[in-house]
Amino acid sequence: MSDTIVFRLRIKGRVQGVGYREWAIGEANARGLHGWIRNRGDGSVELLIAGPDATVQEMLSACTRGPEAAQVESIDIVNETELPPSGFARKPTL
Repeated sequence: MSDTIVFRLRIKGRVQGVGYREWAIGEANARGLHGWIRNRGDGSVELLIAGPDATVQEMLSACTRGPEAAQVESIDIVNETELPPSGFARKPTL
């Protein structure tokens, strides 16, 4: 699809131990996005999302809030070119 975009996000703040990964998996699946999510050793969460531009932008907006217990301080966003496999997965902590 020509309108498919891929972003890698590094989400910082209080985002581990608050259900952020489970929340993001549900949000991504509800939107039909592909990618993965994992905790990072520095306390951040890393997320790769791919899909139609408008849908990915909706997910980016949702990620700035996260689940109720999260406190997102910042999100670093990088454009990626390689598409992830279909579906949305949880990866081990890196």
